[in-house]
Amino acid sequence: MNTIHETTGSASSAPSAAAQTTSPTTLIVGGTGKTGRRVAQGLEAKGIPVRIASRSSGAGATKFDWEDESTWAPALRGIDAVYLTYFPDLCDPRAPQHIRAFSKKAVECGVTRIVLLSGRGEPQCWPSEKAVRESGAKFTILRCSWFNQNFSEGQLLDAVRSGEIAFPAGNCAEPFIDVDDIADVAVAALTDDAHSGKLYELTGPRLLTFAEAAAEMSRAAGRPIQYVPVSGEEYAKVLAEFFPPDQVTFLTDLFLFVLDGHNAHLSDGVERALGRKPRDFADFARKAAATGIWS
Repeated sequence: MNTIHETTGSASSAPSAAAQTTSPTTLIVGGTGKTGRRVAQGLEAKGIPVRIASRSSGAGATKFDWEDESTWAPALRGIDAVYLTYFPDLCDPRAPQHIRAFSKKAVECGVTRIVLLSGRGEPQCWPSEKAVRESGAKFTILRCSWFNQNFSEGQLLDAVRSGEIAFPAGNCAEPFIDVDDIADVAVAALTDDAHSGKLYELTGPRLLTFAEAAAEMSRAAGRPIQYVPVSGEEYAKVLAEFFPPDQVTFLTDLFLFVLDGHNAHLSDGVERALGRKPRDFADFARKAAATGIWS
């Protein structure tokens, strides 16, 4: 939602002499999602044209479907770099085959750089990462912890609004990462050769349990928001109201695995990539509350 050893070294957010800022267009696969939307905005702010690829062709997006390879080549036409996300999650058993085939097609179409959004502490993602590494394109891998914005734009928004976040995370601590930090690293990786071949583990600056995260949101929103730990079985019943049985099983198993405590440590990926500390969860909470999204 978001371990092999990280690549060592550091990079500044300032473009290097080898910075690549003249690509004709950058393809954002999943460009209407949490990270993709922000990556597109960041590139456009630098004057770099983007093409949004999405399952929905609405709002100016190019039609793209992982299950329909006929949509891949049109999306890749004239593209030099790709920001690559996978739906529903890179842990999905179908992901490695799709990522390998897409990466091969991308290079055949002239793509020279791929930045892949991956999950931190999720070995299920490693085959897809390997496919990108072996594609022949320059690559950067972004292994991310749990998004702050899952509470403001994702599956937990309604729970926060209700004042009760029922979720199977127990008392596990998580180094929640701000999606704006992920986007900043992705934009840097898409525009500067200093990040080529790097693997960045991206986390926030401190560990928080879901109860502590709820307390931060409660303070920011000025009203009670509490975390209620539930079992995987209980949460599966909630998911069953929205997803088919195979998706319910996949998502429940994924949450229980990611939040079993093995990710309860910090990484310095944001600082190595950008030369600054990552944003704090409290700052995210104040910013989100100020929009009225939790009212």
